[in-house]
Amino acid sequence: MNATDRTPADLLRSALAADPGRPLVTFYDDATGERVELSVATFANWVAKTSNLLQGDLAAAPGDRVALLLPAHWQTAVWLLACASVGVIADVGGDPAAADVVVSGPDTLEAARACPGERVALALRPLGGRFPQAPAGFADYAVEVPSQGDRFVPFAPVDPEEPALIVAGREFSGAEVVERAGAEAPELGLTGPGSRLLSGLPYDTWEGLNAGLYAPLATGGSVVLCRNLDRLGEEGLAKRIESERVSVTAR
Repeated sequence: MNATDRTPADLLRSALAADPGRPLVTFYDDATGERVELSVATFANWVAKTSNLLQGDLAAAPGDRVALLLPAHWQTAVWLLACASVGVIADVGGDPAAADVVVSGPDTLEAARACPGERVALALRPLGGRFPQAPAGFADYAVEVPSQGDRFVPFAPVDPEEPALIVAGREFSGAEVVERAGAEAPELGLTGPGSRLLSGLPYDTWEGLNAGLYAPLATGGSVVLCRNLDRLGEEGLAKRIESERVSVTAR
């Protein structure tokens, strides 16, 4: 994190400049056995492609609201940073009927159909796989994103003081996300670059988002993001903490 970082997208740019090859997000789904590790560079590439999809194909503009009906997942983390890059409001678990764009996982498609604007569906399959058949009325993220550009430039500058995130009824500007992430990192046990946090918290609260993405990003650390962690068991968890060289946990 640099003193000039004012938005989550700034944090990612600083991480990319500092050490693009280090791990940033390691994702486990203990219901499927999936494990995905993304370096800063790989994660940033996904964010750039998703930002181009959001700004270009979906015509999202600063101030628009994007309802994210998604669980704690590495692709959700990508969408959060893509929203920050474009300057739209990431409304986590928000009402799709009040959104300009909805991004839905496979379990929330019916609710997502209430969105009057663009709709994107994520299969959340291992390795970012697509749906066997795209849901009617939705663009399949895994089909649309690979052809997007690897570099992203917003059409308009992102104002760090404008609303950037809504979660559990709380609204944050981009600057507030950055400030809180950095200020609360020590409470999570993140002591600086190299710290590695394992989070089993859902993404439906600020605490879950901060532990599972923002605080590690702000401090030069990394996150081991675990979905369905309750299926692992204490012995399996201990082995994961050791194998992943975890510094601290949030559960």
